[in-house]
Amino acid sequence: MSRLDNEVARPATLALPAPTRRADRRTARRTARRTARRAGRTPVALLLPAALGLLFLVLPLVGLLVRAPWSTLPQRLTEPAVLTALRLSMQTATLATLLCLALGVPLAWLLARVRFPGRRVVRALVTVPLVLPPVVGGVALLLVFGRRGLVGSWLDATFGITLPFTTTAVVLAEAFVAMPFLIIAVEGALRGADTRYEEAAATLGAGRWTTFTHVTLPLVAPGVAAGAVLCWARALGEFGATITFAGNYPGRTQTMPVAVYLALETDLEAAIVLSLILLTVSVVILASLRDRWTGG
Repeated sequence: MSRLDNEVARPATLALPAPTRRADRRTARRTARRTARRAGRTPVALLLPAALGLLFLVLPLVGLLVRAPWSTLPQRLTEPAVLTALRLSMQTATLATLLCLALGVPLAWLLARVRFPGRRVVRALVTVPLVLPPVVGGVALLLVFGRRGLVGSWLDATFGITLPFTTTAVVLAEAFVAMPFLIIAVEGALRGADTRYEEAAATLGAGRWTTFTHVTLPLVAPGVAAGAVLCWARALGEFGATITFAGNYPGRTQTMPVAVYLALETDLEAAIVLSLILLTVSVVILASLRDRWTGG
């Protein structure tokens, strides 16, 4: 090919002088920045409702902080009734979380890894407590585990065990409303886990239980931990099912939410102090799980 042919075949942009090419690039960058700014502008029609929504969610919390008895807060936190309710809530929420782990993790694995008829129905039933009014859940528990319930009558007649209005009833009520949070979190983690590691373990001769305990659980451990924390927080704040199924007995079934409800009638500052404790727990839980649940 001749020199003239090479000049003709050379792209026209390469023939432009260097200052012209730099000017074109600067113009392109300025155009791109203007386009990005226009695309990133928030519509004015959305700003007002967004601000009102934020105010609606934050203002009650601000009101709680403003009305808190900060000067007498240390003394109120050490009152026997507050400490008793706090200790009972911590214990029952922890026991309910352990129960949810024992029952919820296998159920989540079943929903995520096993195909069986009616799986969608089972998943829907698992998530019912998320939308079911807690009081209705308490009534349902009472009809099943009460002295004349489907299971409670057998327990009473055979073993002399009565569940309603006991600390065990608190644990059952909290586990009933909190277990779906754990199941959803663990099932999502199982669906996102790489199954090739489990297949490799199976080809090496590992049994199903060994594969589950040594391969699957370590893979989904962050999801299990996140679900357990959410489950514990939900159990700690449960009120409706607890007061319906377990009642209100100080030191035995009076958890913090129940104590808040009763304190509103006699001592507003005590109710605020208990509410502050629950608010602090909620904020700590959300802060620790922000990357997983709130987008970091």
